[in-house]
Amino acid sequence: MNGTPPADTPPADASPAYTDYRVGAPVVDAKAPEGPIEERWARRRFEAKLVNPANRRAHTVIVVGTGLAGGAAGATLAEQGYRVLQFCYQDSPRRAHSIAAQGGINAAKNYRNDGDSVRRLFYDTVKGGDFRARESNVHRLAEVSVEIIDQCVAQGVPFAREYGGLLDTRSFGGVQVSRTFYARGQTGQQLLLGAYQALSRGIAAGSVEMRPRTEMLDLIVVDGRARGIVARDLVTGRIDTHLADAVVLATGGYGNVFHLSTNAKNSNATAIWRAHRRGALFANPCFTQIHPTCVPRSGDHQSKLTLMSESLRNDGRIWVPSQAGDTRAPADIPEDERDYYLERMYPSFGNLVPRDIASRAAKNVCDEGRGVGPGGQGVYLDFADALARLGRETVEARYGNLFEMYQRITDEDPYRVPMRIYPAIHYTMGGLWVDYDLATTIPGLFAIGEANFSDHGANRLGASALMQGLADGYFVLPATLADFLARHPHDEVPRDHPAVTDAVSEVTDRLYLLLSNNGDRSPESFHRELGELLWDTCGMSRSETGLRKALERIPELRAEFWRRVRVPGGGKSLNQSLEKANRVADYLELAELMCLDALHRAESCGGHFREESQTPDGEAARRDGEFTYAAAWEFTGPGSAPVLHREALEFSHVHPTQRSYA
Repeated sequence: MNGTPPADTPPADASPAYTDYRVGAPVVDAKAPEGPIEERWARRRFEAKLVNPANRRAHTVIVVGTGLAGGAAGATLAEQGYRVLQFCYQDSPRRAHSIAAQGGINAAKNYRNDGDSVRRLFYDTVKGGDFRARESNVHRLAEVSVEIIDQCVAQGVPFAREYGGLLDTRSFGGVQVSRTFYARGQTGQQLLLGAYQALSRGIAAGSVEMRPRTEMLDLIVVDGRARGIVARDLVTGRIDTHLADAVVLATGGYGNVFHLSTNAKNSNATAIWRAHRRGALFANPCFTQIHPTCVPRSGDHQSKLTLMSESLRNDGRIWVPSQAGDTRAPADIPEDERDYYLERMYPSFGNLVPRDIASRAAKNVCDEGRGVGPGGQGVYLDFADALARLGRETVEARYGNLFEMYQRITDEDPYRVPMRIYPAIHYTMGGLWVDYDLATTIPGLFAIGEANFSDHGANRLGASALMQGLADGYFVLPATLADFLARHPHDEVPRDHPAVTDAVSEVTDRLYLLLSNNGDRSPESFHRELGELLWDTCGMSRSETGLRKALERIPELRAEFWRRVRVPGGGKSLNQSLEKANRVADYLELAELMCLDALHRAESCGGHFREESQTPDGEAARRDGEFTYAAAWEFTGPGSAPVLHREALEFSHVHPTQRSYA
């Protein structure tokens, strides 16, 4: 490792907490076009400058991440003629966490002729996000959705089809039309294979240079512009710099900060957090989504939770015993002693209410003592009616792989007994702040997919993550990135530039501190403690008391981490303990910002439920007069109070109302 900090200098990461924040100038999305909302995306594409096909070969673009957003972006940019340098911390892009998005992808095709349209998808998404998303971005997403399906069909994605050969659709939470296209219970995997095929074409042609088993550890900013990254080869430990004309982050969300989540264990926040520390604003970090349909936690031995697709709520009925303390087997509880509570509380949507609504309802009935399974932390998802109505063969065709997965995990047959489910951390709506062009506040740095904050507001409707990832990668970024490259001169950055060497030194010094600490606690133990603290104070419900408790404890835990963490092994070879420790160090900073953001937003909206702000019947109560904005946070240095920049949100096409799904 290069460089050794003086012995009397504590690591910057162990600095005291910030307990307050400052308010800075508002942030404005200057790239959002004016005019009729239906024409804005077409106008922006026309006004964007282009790069001559012959000149594209001279431009290099770094894409970090190979999930749906990153894979689609890398493949499309390569097809356009750019040189793409792509990074993947797995051994293959096919292992990206996008494969876990099982249920489907939304598109306003209206094949069912049930009243769907671009306008309705736009409306449902803005309403589902509890009026905390930009109208322009969401309308563009709805427009592009119809193109995504055509693109994927052309790639050979095996969407389910009806008897006559037309593409089939099914319903998802938060909507009353059938707009979700699916490939059994493995839609994300099939869509990822489609993107991977296209990416492989670029690799074979030499226009994409793929770097697997490599992790970005810092962003290189030269003269205020993103010009490359510092990355570590996870097999050899080698640290290298990679330079380019623009950098695209497609690294997913930060749900694993909670330790137990539905995310793959390697999914992490390091790329976007290091970009934040270099000057990129981080927006709405407290907006995290709880998924209502997960296999309940079974004990402290677990390192993650398993998602059961939301598509199961399309045919399964959710219920608990009517009386608290009823421990009878589900088959022994008669119909009149069951509470199908979602159908009772929300008759218009029933079991297909949005995720935040379903999750809170499940928590409430369990808190009343009516939960099922070990510890009473579960509710039943029952397919008895669907099996009687449709037959096992049809149910198996729709959900067979999900039923098999559940049985392998629990040793219970969901064809015979109801599944048990409980909410878990899933998706993160917060992320790097980006403008309409998907550009961050660092020129030359773009963030796409779950890595940015832009499209979902305070809650993501089901089947829209795949939609956003592919929209950003296939259609939006290729147009807006070209505009940036056309407006900025192509110049080389020498590898001995001070900004480059300084970034490398900071990375190596940080790794040196971790390896030389010789403490007595594992990185996993700190991660678990942090996750439990966050779940209790900044999870399904938040209160001022709990958030202040977390803001007191997290800095103490961070300081203890840098005193006591022990990372065995060295840095010159594969060392997963070092990878883990490096990521936990970032989580310990991110968690504090999440809690500060949750504390300052003294309202309930979407997945952010403040106990002090609820309606008489226990629903989320927004405070539009005070909080109709995106909170974009600026990093000002370790131990310094962050700066809050507000982006005002305007609603002229979907007027904010109290969400009702009754």
